[in-house]
Amino acid sequence: MSIGDDQGSGGYGGTRVRLPEGDDGDPYGTPRRGGRSSSRSLVTVVGVVVVLIAAIAFANRGGDDSASSAESPADKPRTSPTAPTGTKPVPSGYAHDEQGAQSAAANYAVTLGSTGMFTEDTRHEIVDALYTPDAAAALRAPMDAAYSAGFLARLGLDADGAPPEGSTFVSRTTPLGSTVQKYSATDARVSVWYLGLLGMAGEKTTDPVTSSYRTWTFDLRWTDGDWKIVKDTQKDGPVPVPGDQRAATSEEISKAIEEYGGFTYAR
Repeated sequence: MSIGDDQGSGGYGGTRVRLPEGDDGDPYGTPRRGGRSSSRSLVTVVGVVVVLIAAIAFANRGGDDSASSAESPADKPRTSPTAPTGTKPVPSGYAHDEQGAQSAAANYAVTLGSTGMFTEDTRHEIVDALYTPDAAAALRAPMDAAYSAGFLARLGLDADGAPPEGSTFVSRTTPLGSTVQKYSATDARVSVWYLGLLGMAGEKTTDPVTSSYRTWTFDLRWTDGDWKIVKDTQKDGPVPVPGDQRAATSEEISKAIEEYGGFTYAR
């Protein structure tokens, strides 16, 4: 994930604050309501060279943290932990029309908001596949610098982008809709409104998984028979009014991430 240009913060994150614990010691169980400052949680994003770092999220927490009853192995869905649905790790091959441009933008948001962006080899593969050759070449070095060992450590990851044993790192982007801002046979601008999840699910996490809503705008160019990203920007919202649902415990979040593989294809 890279880094939106509308915050002007020059860095990811800011002060990390340990949430008060619930009755059973789970950081997700503490009743909390209202907005959360943009410096307290992170959202997954990727941009052009100057689009390097953003910090935005809000959290709505409420209810108790009681865990559900244990399930037998036979009751669990047959899934591969954190495995995305779809047959290709990097989406490609879109129609040369407005619908194809929207599909490309929505799916690129999913891929660029995935945990694959936090490991160097996979990040290079993603950027090379989704951006035009010139944009990819310009992005590689500054993006690698942004995903430094220090930055990964602030998220609770090691230098290789791996979470601690017993914890589950979550980074997902779910498009809610898209719109074409402009379109021609060679270029398109598509905005994608999405819900992002980011954080660490674990008993001792100081960065529990939070949600945020943002709009990601992609400038696309028809290149070598497919839509490729020339540049991209992000802005906050639109953010709906928080509901009254109880925030899940870290155990519930980890279980959900393992059982429900993220989507490779959004539309």
